Amino acid sequence: MMSSDSTEKFRMTFFGDSICVGQGVSIYNGWVTRLARDIDAWVKDYGYEGLVTNASVNGRTTRQALEDMPYQVQSHGADVLLLQFGLNDCNYWASDKGVPRVSRAAFIANLQEIIERGRRSGARAFVLNNNHPTSRTDIILPNTSITYEDSNRSYNQAVRDIAHTAGADVFFIDVEKVFLEELKKGGCAADFLLEDGLHLGARGHALYYEKVAPEIKVVIEGLLA
Repeated sequence: MMSSDSTEKFRMTFFGDSICVGQGVSIYNGWVTRLARDIDAWVKDYGYEGLVTNASVNGRTTRQALEDMPYQVQSHGADVLLLQFGLNDCNYWASDKGVPRVSRAAFIANLQEIIERGRRSGARAFVLNNNHPTSRTDIILPNTSITYEDSNRSYNQAVRDIAHTAGADVFFIDVEKVFLEELKKGGCAADFLLEDGLHLGARGHALYYEKVAPEIKVVIEGLLA
């Protein structure tokens, strides 16, 4: 058996915002943390040593991600890059006078550039997630006529649109659909969220992990088989 120093590494990087970080829950409850151990086991079966990193930052938009990407992703490289953005891009601050933190058009362009930069850095596959529903459905955003959840749905659709044209190396996970289907069984979005109505609670992370992990396993095994 080869030593760990000589075993070829399989690298996967999570590049996103607070949903990948796991803001507001204990580290061991986060879906990324739980998934990292699985990834190590999956790639070991193919003779690789897993190297799973989380380059996510609370509050990050795609604009900020592009600024961070040269060091956080490109300088290290990844075989698989998971992208999860939108909840910050779609938000409206009062100081922005009725425009989102990142316009929908810019959000689309930013994600497309992130994918292209990832390819140039050696990524062989991308997992592209949209976002879960929030319970911010009542309060109108500053200087607009829409709620936060209205904006979130619009940006979720933008991610779907990107996935349709991004290429065969981009695998889309419709996280919004996963949660909506779960809600059809009873309950409400707040059951999966923290009190802020936005971030996932422990139950939300558990559902996220349960539904996302099998799809990521298919992507990884497809590369290694």
